[in-house]
Amino acid sequence: MTEHIKTRIEDGVMYVAMNRADKKNAITQAMYLAMTEAFNRARTDDAVRAVMISGEGDDFSSGNDIADFMKLGQSGGDLVDSDVFKFLKSLADLDKPLVAAVRGRAVGVGLTMLLHCDFVVVAKDAKLSTPFVNLALVPEAASTLLLPRMIGHPRAFEMFALGEPIDGGQAYEWGLANRAVPCNVVEAVAIDIAQRLSKRAPNALRQTKALMRDASAMWELMQREGSIFSAQMQSPEAMEAFMAFMQKRQPNFG
Repeated sequence: MTEHIKTRIEDGVMYVAMNRADKKNAITQAMYLAMTEAFNRARTDDAVRAVMISGEGDDFSSGNDIADFMKLGQSGGDLVDSDVFKFLKSLADLDKPLVAAVRGRAVGVGLTMLLHCDFVVVAKDAKLSTPFVNLALVPEAASTLLLPRMIGHPRAFEMFALGEPIDGGQAYEWGLANRAVPCNVVEAVAIDIAQRLSKRAPNALRQTKALMRDASAMWELMQREGSIFSAQMQSPEAMEAFMAFMQKRQPNFG
């Protein structure tokens, strides 16, 4: 486990908090592993009726820790076998209600994981983005299916291809969030929803969620995305994009 993920169970709700505020909750492989273990426990523990995920500090998550992720990419292995993809599978497999409380930035996987949540509470001034192409990568977490399904192909393509952020108000209007509220009440509203869900008939909720989503199909797509992501991670254009990001300059793709 890692101190950068905090979990607790209280009154039927498992609370999972990313606790790396000084790095805008950028996610490391150790954090992915800890969240995977938490979600897998939530799925199998009858004491857990609902799960809530949040980020400590000002941001939900700025996405992958770039240095950590570059190291993973240079290892030469298939990303589908990595801790990040174990986390994505745990998202697909989680059959209990998942609530998210989103403040500040939700970038990359910080946004795509929200597509697997059943109830998203977002701050009106939050900034959500999917800058995969900006880093010469492709989307993950079955987001190539889920994002167009939620907001339509034109909007989804724009988010993926240009990587420009939308605010919480837009996210709500487009159907990415259930509630858009002032920043200072995001967590309180999300906790209230999670507690209400925890008191509903648990098997009926699980069966309803299962009927609304095909976990095996999502995992199959995640693996297809992952194979392309892995190959792209080792491409010259990805190396240029990552170096440009680290050096705070515009990439040159020739």
